[in-house]
Order: sequence, then C-alpha cells, then structure tokens
Amino acid sequence: MTMLSIHDFPLEEVYDGTMLGNGSLGVFVWGRDQTLIVTIGSAETWDHRGGMSWTKKQNYKDIRQALIDNNPQKLKEIFATDTENTPGMPSRPSLIPIGRVEITLQPSCKLLRTELNLANADLKVIYQNGYNTEEAHVRLDMTQKGEVVVLCDHIEAVKPIPAFDLTNGALEKISFKKPQIVQRNQWNGFIQEMPADDPYALFAKQKQNQLNITFIRDKSPDDIINALDNKKPLFYDQIRKANNAWWTSLWNKVPSVKIDSPVLEQIYHEGIFKFASMTTADGYPAGLQGPWIEDHALPPWSGDYHFNINVQMCYWPAYRSGLFDNLMPLFKMVLGWKPQLAKNAKYFIGIDDGYMLPHAVDDCCTCMGAFWTGTIDHACTAWIAQMMFDYVRHTGDLDFLKDEVFDFMKGAMKVFQAMLEEKEDGTLSLPVSVSPEYRGAEMNAWGANASFQLAAIHRLAINLVQAAEMLQLEPEQEWIEIQKKLPVASLEPKQGASEIALWDGLLLEHSHRHHSHLAGICPFDVIDPEDPKWRQIVNLTIRRWIARGMGEWSGWCMPWAAMIHNRLNNGQMAEVILEIWRRCFTNPGGGTRHDTAFPGLSLIGFGGGRNLIQLDAMMGAVTAVQDMLLHERQGTIHVLPGASKLWRFVSFNNMPAPGGFLISAKKHINQPTEITVKATRTNKITLALHGINQYQATVDGQPIQLDNQATFTTELQEGQTLRIQQCNS
Repeated sequence: MTMLSIHDFPLEEVYDGTMLGNGSLGVFVWGRDQTLIVTIGSAETWDHRGGMSWTKKQNYKDIRQALIDNNPQKLKEIFATDTENTPGMPSRPSLIPIGRVEITLQPSCKLLRTELNLANADLKVIYQNGYNTEEAHVRLDMTQKGEVVVLCDHIEAVKPIPAFDLTNGALEKISFKKPQIVQRNQWNGFIQEMPADDPYALFAKQKQNQLNITFIRDKSPDDIINALDNKKPLFYDQIRKANNAWWTSLWNKVPSVKIDSPVLEQIYHEGIFKFASMTTADGYPAGLQGPWIEDHALPPWSGDYHFNINVQMCYWPAYRSGLFDNLMPLFKMVLGWKPQLAKNAKYFIGIDDGYMLPHAVDDCCTCMGAFWTGTIDHACTAWIAQMMFDYVRHTGDLDFLKDEVFDFMKGAMKVFQAMLEEKEDGTLSLPVSVSPEYRGAEMNAWGANASFQLAAIHRLAINLVQAAEMLQLEPEQEWIEIQKKLPVASLEPKQGASEIALWDGLLLEHSHRHHSHLAGICPFDVIDPEDPKWRQIVNLTIRRWIARGMGEWSGWCMPWAAMIHNRLNNGQMAEVILEIWRRCFTNPGGGTRHDTAFPGLSLIGFGGGRNLIQLDAMMGAVTAVQDMLLHERQGTIHVLPGASKLWRFVSFNNMPAPGGFLISAKKHINQPTEITVKATRTNKITLALHGINQYQATVDGQPIQLDNQATFTTELQEGQTLRIQQCNS
C-alpha cells in the first residue's frame, strides 16, 4: 500500500501545509528555513450573526411572480439578509479562524520535508542540523480533541499568534475585539472573545524537547482560564500509543485496495485518510473545508454547508469504505434541524408536513440568503434523504429508517408534491426549478423541469417505495404516479434527436462546473445509459458536454466527471481525469484546490486564481476510484467496471455494497479473475461481471449454475459466501 505522503519544504502558505485532523480540529504544518508553523482550525468556531431568517416573505407564490415579472428588486427584497448593510455586522454567518503557533528552530537548522504516515497519522518533520539530518514529530490527538504535541530537540522560540493579527482587519471589521494575551503556568497564548458566541483560546507550553499546543473553548474567559489551570499536558508517547490504536482500528475496517497505478492508489489512501480525519464518528459535521480553517482570512463561502453537491461529495467515501458511523454526525445535525426545515416548508409552500433544506447554511441551519436559486433548490433536501436511505440499504438499520429517515424522506417529497402541477395531457411539471448555480442568481437562472431536480424527485420516489416495502408498509400511490407522469429529464430536440437539457428549452450553452443535467446518470441513477431508449439521448448529451470542455471546471467537478465516465463504462477516461485533477488541483502539501494551479486548463484560475482549499474534491476523487472497482447502477452491482486494460493487477477486499454484501475481487494479467461476495444478511444480489466470459460459481464451496451470464441475480443467506472464478479460455 502507498501509505506515505511526502511534501518538500518550503511550504510557503498555510494552504500548502501537510494536514492532520480529528473531526473537530484541523492542523496545517508548513513553513520554511528555520520556521515551522502549526496552524490550528476548528469546525465549530461559528460566528452565528447574519444570514437570512426564513419568514412568510420567502414564499413560493411571491418568488414565482417576481420571476415571471422579471422583477430583480422584488427578488432582492425577498432574499435580503437580516444584517444587510449594518456596520460592524457580517452579512452571513461564518466559521472563524483561530491562529497559529510559530516554532523557530536553532540557526543551524533548515526544514527539508514532511513525511506523513497515513497508517497512524505520525507526521515527521525532517530537517537539516549542520551536517546531520534530524526529525521532529507532530501528533494531533484523536481522542482528546484539542491537543497537539510537537517533539523536537532544537526549538529556540515558540510564539502563538491569533488570527486577529493575521487577517488584515477582517475580524475587527465585524466587531471582534483584540484578543487577550495570556501567560500562565508556563502556558503562553491568547483568548479570543466573539461578539455573540463563546470565546476560544490557543495556548502553547514547552518543556525540554516537547511542545504542547492546546485549543480550548468555553462559556467565558474565566472558564477558559480555569480549564487551563486544570490542564495536564499529555506526553508524546500517550498520544502516539492512543493514535496508533485508533488508526489501526480504522484501517482494519477499510477495504484494502491495490491498483497498478501509483496515482490512483495514492488518491485512494490519502482520500480515506483525510475523510477519516474530518468526519470522525464523535466529531463535528464536515462542511466545505472540514476542520481545516486557514488562519489568514475568513474562509471562502464562510466554510458553510453547501448541500447542492459539496457536502454530499465530502461524505461519499463512507459507503464503500465501511465507515458508516462517520455519516452520523451529519445526519444527526440535519435531523436536529427538522423543526426549522418544517418552518421553511410552511413559509415556502404552505404545508404542515414538509421539510425544506436550502443549499447553503451554517451549523444552526441559518440560511446564508441572497443567492435565491440555491435557497429554493429543494433537490438539496432530496439528496440528503437519498444519502440517509443509502446508509440504511448498506447497514440494514431498519430502526433508523422507521424512526427518522422515512419521515424525512416523506417530508422532502411533500414539498415537491405541492410544487408539481398537472398539465392538460396528464403529465406532471415542475414549473419553477433551477440547475445549481447555472447562470448564478440572474433573473433568467430558472425554468420549468430542470433535469437535476426531476432526477432528484424520481430518485426520492423510487427510494420511498423501496423504504415502504422494507418497513412492510403500503407505498403511497402518489409516489408511483409521480414516476409514471413526471419526466425523468427535460429533453430538447436537436436535429431530429433529443438531448438532456438543463431545463425546458435550454441545452448546455457553455462549460460549467456543475454537471447537474447529468445527475440522472450519476449520482441519482435514474437514467441507464445502456437502456436502448436512452442510449442515443445520453450519447448526444455527452457529446455536447465534452464539446463544451473544461473551460469553467473547478477542482471538485473533475472527480464528478470521472464518476460519470465510470457509469458510461469509460474507466480509462475516468483515470485520465483523476490524473489531471491530481496534477492541476492539489497544493504542495496535498490539500485540494477549487481553482486550477496552472492557467490554461480552466478559466477558473486563469490570470491568477484564488488558492481556495476545499475537501470535497479529494473525497470525490477517492469515490471515483471506488467507482472503478465497484459501483451500483440501476440496482445492479458492477464489479471492476473501470479496470483498465493497461493495469497488470488490481484487487480489493471486503468492499461494502447495498443489501449487506462485502465484495472482494482480484484480477492479474497472468491469473484468472476471482470475485467473492459475503452476505452479512439474507438478500438478493444482482451482479454484473466485467471482463469475464466463462466462470465457475460456488456458494460455500457447493457449485451453482449461473449459465455464464455477464449479469445475473441470486439470493444469499446470511453468512453465505459466493465465489466466482474465471475459467481459462
């Protein structure tokens, strides 16, 4: 396995740093020459002021009329934030940066590189000391969430620096006061009070060759001081032993993967490492940046929760990595918002039994406002409902389905049901719809029957029927009628043939980072590219998509494109896209970029791009790799669908699949391909075998007859193992 991540100094900026995380704190390790910098970020230091309180003003009737009337002023009034144009107040909530600790090494030293062991999160800092090569170690405690320990023999000075002093007045502009500098019991640091939220603090304490860094948050500065007085610094060996055990336990759960591609293997292992680092089962839900909040500026997009793909992408690796518990902080947060989501639905569409989630919110579900197309993008709600149901399909947790998920799914559908209108021909239509961020928030950024939202509705309807069956309930007839009467996508004729449009009357005009009109293919999986009735439509749509090119693609949409190509049985193209992404959309320390690093690939970043770090792209990339090995399509589990003919070998072990199956596969250029399926509960499975023509099949060692079909269905009892072995031709 490729389990070492190496990055050479100088790492000039915070976003270039090597990254550690524990689900609550995010650490960047960076610097140059004799200065080693440890930047601390937190996923929970929210300034909750600003944003938009959803009221009766944000109702579907008035929004629709403003759009029909082409009245931008009315729309602006409807979506105005609560603190708009208020001096000293932010317009929207935001995560707040914490600060850094600068560690100055002795003059004889020079930083050389970091070596991060992905197996146990041991970060070595290799440095030159005269003619000798030395190493320091940085550890972030995975259990006591606020602790970092640095072990180094040549520390000359230590200086904690608050973000207040690094952000060029950005915090002062929104009424933050200068932090209180504290020196107490050999701890040095600062306490930063917040205008409307609990204060936080960062302290450092050096004793001989060990430096302890601690992050504290409490109700008041006095409470922080009290916590500091009672703090017993952890020894490095304590964290090392605890972390080794924590990471060993985690990697034992994760399917092992070997691919004849160093790039893809590195993407997989680094991706799983970062996923586990930002989404621990006892941590904070991950937004755009997870816990990695840079110290020199307010985070881009406030570090918020973007539910029009970004949050979903951050969590995609959970399913096939077997880290299902890591999903629960996100689900618990969203389900905890149900009273607010119900109010949103009531104000928006006038129903009492719906749930409506805007696309951009803080951790209290305060809507960021202003961006009206996102605020009314109800597919966000359906998408989270899909993620919850996929969790149930993988784990078999019927109690969670019964107690929480089914109600949430029904509430999401109720909003759509209230928006749908029946046409004279008996078909259904969604008269006001959007395709995420296409045309921004312009007055023409909407239309009827956006393909993205139609696909979301169909996926939700399909899942609701299946969920009802799992709970032994009668599905509502309206869910079935929606599948019959509502188009799966908006289709537009083009020279005698149809293509998938963004919405009625609008084909893809130009390159765009959201591949949302293709969401019916992936991730909603309601359009089968191999279905004869869809084959030509999909082919023409993909041709247009390719012809428009990467001109406005950002980092996170590259893995999504790779996933789409996987669904088209074009694994080699998926691999190429991931290789380009790795080269063009990652920083020197392994962090993933929004803008391209090099001008010429995309207009996003052309002429001096923003070095904005997001974690969704890395999670999307590891998911695209998983897709090449195993993915579900239209209820069928495809095994090795993206395995390149150029690979000499590929294997994976115990990768979870929907229905409670653990699937392993091994393919080698000189050996027959082998596939095993272990059933963790009794269920039927439909398998599609790629690259196998003749095979033998056994269940628990007993031969079974499958007629050598490339796609077949069989039922396995709990505990049984299906083994498929390719026959030599």
